[in-house]
Amino acid sequence: MKGIHHYFSEIKWTGNRGSGTTDYKSYERDYTIRINNKAIIQGSSDVAFRGDSTKHNPEELLLASLSSCHMLWYLHLCSEQGIVVTEYIDNAKGEMKEEPNGSGRFISVTLFPQVTITEKVLIEKAETLHKKANEMCFIANSVNFPIKHCTTIKIK
Repeated sequence: MKGIHHYFSEIKWTGNRGSGTTDYKSYERDYTIRINNKAIIQGSSDVAFRGDSTKHNPEELLLASLSSCHMLWYLHLCSEQGIVVTEYIDNAKGEMKEEPNGSGRFISVTLFPQVTITEKVLIEKAETLHKKANEMCFIANSVNFPIKHCTTIKIK
């Protein structure tokens, strides 16, 4: 359905050690993400910002959102073009620049999709669909930094 879509999530801070945010070191950066009766995601800040390395951080979640949105569009486009994909793996990489004042921003993301298809004659066509997937991706269209693609297409 075309039009406006609405999304909701609940973020709940779980890092109060009993004294709240009385100082920078007095609290944990832990939180939970709840979305419409789905599995709860345990989150924290990046270790560089006093977070828990065993939990997802916002920067990783942004990277995963870009990667998965690209993959879903790519699979959709392949199915429309008669390209049978049998495997898709992406080891995405993001770069964030931290500013002297403590703020920061992503400056680039590179996706490394490794795609397996069934027909050798469709490799070139399969490669070109990554550009279209990037143009269609809702998340890619919502960020202000470049998203690069280093693709590998294999035949099964």
